[in-house]
Amino acid sequence: MALATFAVIATAAVYLTLAATVFAPVDEHGARVTHLNIQSQAVGRELGVNVVVPAKTEPKGERALLVFLHGRGGSDDTFVGNEAVYEGLAKLGRKAPVVAFPDGGDHSYWHDRREGAWGRYVMREVIPKVERRFGTDPGQVAIGGISMGGFGAYDLALLHPRRFCAVGGHSPALWFEGGETAPGAFDGAADFDRNDVVGMVRGNPDAFAGMRVWNDFGDEDPFRVYDEGFVSYLRADGASLSAHSWAGDHDGDYWNRHWAAYLRFYANSLASC
Repeated sequence: MALATFAVIATAAVYLTLAATVFAPVDEHGARVTHLNIQSQAVGRELGVNVVVPAKTEPKGERALLVFLHGRGGSDDTFVGNEAVYEGLAKLGRKAPVVAFPDGGDHSYWHDRREGAWGRYVMREVIPKVERRFGTDPGQVAIGGISMGGFGAYDLALLHPRRFCAVGGHSPALWFEGGETAPGAFDGAADFDRNDVVGMVRGNPDAFAGMRVWNDFGDEDPFRVYDEGFVSYLRADGASLSAHSWAGDHDGDYWNRHWAAYLRFYANSLASC
């Protein structure tokens, strides 16, 4: 009897601990989260987009927009349960942008390829729909992402010059050669060549067409050598660059520590766009 009572008490204690942590609702700091469905012709299937409208932001027609792309294996839900996102937006006050988190599939790498035109999906379906629905200013758009999403953000910004005010890669998945890439990232050598982010900036001062550029990575990140090369090329070309190497690996703990800095970069860039 005593053992059974102890087991019940122990189970209850574990549940209460989980309820206070894992199951506890995220403090959205007054932000409103709306889920959209897009029947994508570019990709050929229905995909979700979660849009966060901060508690304090500009009126419709004057709102800035940040499109933020998830990493490999993520989805449109990857960041909406992350309190660091809402804390960072709340600190920005009225400068806070509307943030769209689209679903990019498991390993699309956010570019047009055999399985679907993922780049066209972002540019022609996600962004226009969010602009219409939430009254964001088409002249104040930034794009960024983590890992696979960082690669995608750079790729889209390079392929669509003057469309974005700023672009950011946070531990972006970059490579120097097609043979170094992750399995499934590209359809083959020709696909890599069309979307060779490092190659597009090497020796090209106008690659980002005046956009403000951000890059950061952890000192133990497996992509560090590629990101360092990317940064060195941009610096040699005189790009408007904010580059950072901080302690950490390629994981959520690292990114969560820096969400406030990420969002501050985008807000400041959009404000001066």
